[in-house]
Amino acid sequence: MKNIKFLFLPILMLFFISSCTSIQVLSDYDKEANFNSFKTYAFYKTGIDKAQISDLDKKRILKAIDTEMSARGFVKSNEPDILLSIFTKEKQQVDVYNNYWGGGYYGWGWHPYYWGGPWSGNNVSTRTEGSLYIDIIDAKNKELVWQGRGVGTLHNIRNMEKKEQRIKEFVSEILEAYPPGSSMK
Repeated sequence: MKNIKFLFLPILMLFFISSCTSIQVLSDYDKEANFNSFKTYAFYKTGIDKAQISDLDKKRILKAIDTEMSARGFVKSNEPDILLSIFTKEKQQVDVYNNYWGGGYYGWGWHPYYWGGPWSGNNVSTRTEGSLYIDIIDAKNKELVWQGRGVGTLHNIRNMEKKEQRIKEFVSEILEAYPPGSSMK
């Protein structure tokens, strides 16, 4: 029984670590928009300037968007079909884990009235969860036609290469749903 407990804890930790690294993506779009007619793009500076992140992270995001749009056959232009804008949000996420595993009066395993042992108690952790929105606007009529949102964490990455890679992952996974009905994998 001890072996099961020792195997369970690392597996549980691996699950929590892997769940924190994933990016949840949602997208929405205007069904009336003709996405096949969009071939060129530019950034919507007014919207990007309002994004509440560092200028360095803005550069990283815009560079990643450029890479993804080029991979999809779009060309950057001074007279674009679509305008791209970004918006960011962040919130503190508090996670509480109740752990009632351990030995004691009732033997090894879980019991609702168990109050002791080396593996019992609450673990509390906090993390910053961020959302990156990518808006695609029809340049002709200035209407939003597509919006993608990615939610995840950057884990306060100090290594700039890893941070840049994480931002690329965010952008890539968000734009995977653009244009609607297609997927680049």
